[in-house]
Amino acid sequence: MPDGAKVARAPGAEVISVKEYKSGDKPIWCPGCGDFGVLSATYKALAALQLQRHEVVVVSGIGCSSRTPYFLSTFGVHGVHGRSLPIATGIKLANPALTILVMGGDGDLMSIGTGHFTHAAARNIDLTCVMMDNQTYGLTKAQSSPTSFLGHKSKSTPYGVVAKPINPVLFALASGASYVARGYSARPNDLADIIAGGIRHPGFAFIHVQSPCAEFFNTYDYYDEHVESLPPDWDAHDLKAAVDLALTEEKRHLGVIYEEERTALSDAVRKFEPDTKQFDLTAYLQRFS
Repeated sequence: MPDGAKVARAPGAEVISVKEYKSGDKPIWCPGCGDFGVLSATYKALAALQLQRHEVVVVSGIGCSSRTPYFLSTFGVHGVHGRSLPIATGIKLANPALTILVMGGDGDLMSIGTGHFTHAAARNIDLTCVMMDNQTYGLTKAQSSPTSFLGHKSKSTPYGVVAKPINPVLFALASGASYVARGYSARPNDLADIIAGGIRHPGFAFIHVQSPCAEFFNTYDYYDEHVESLPPDWDAHDLKAAVDLALTEEKRHLGVIYEEERTALSDAVRKFEPDTKQFDLTAYLQRFS
């Protein structure tokens, strides 16, 4: 089955409700955490697509948002810090028919995981990567993160952040992601549509989510003033316009910023199958005797 063929339920099959995608484990995030909205949007996206739970894998690294696999009734992998994308890549190449979500935060994906991010995007691996960005390390109690603003004072930067913050949308576009979007956890219905679009997209989909940390950093009042929907006539197929927007936007625009059709990695490598040969372990070992 091609990577992009995200098949909905068969005719006559029972409808899978939002509730059935919930694992029964209660989320343990702080009250008001934006990740609740992202989780709700994920449930709704899966239900909208009617994806079978045994055909979905949710992969994460370390951080508050990386607890997400526990709260879904799909398969899940809670991996190590910054390594969610290579884990997800291995799963996808082993079984291309699976739908794979990578859930992480600005620390997990934009710090220790940046090297893996660039290659996953360039290879156009058919994954949907949802990054919950709160500009802080909430799990370890409010150190600055790669997306923290200049001058931000924290336990790790008592005199203020001096490093220019990473621009996740610009980074994704420059790395070659073929679906780049932004959502806001306080608008879960809109975010659900964006996540569903990323899942349907046959390639690397990156969704940057403004997901406030109500405990330590900017709250919803701040983001309510700084987010804005993309204009109705926005051309999501114009890469230059998408890059210009990411470089110059005063508001954080919500919606699908860029999308292109490009062969996904697992489709590309399958073209080589007719030329592959059975590995001869005995002959290989003789090289060292």
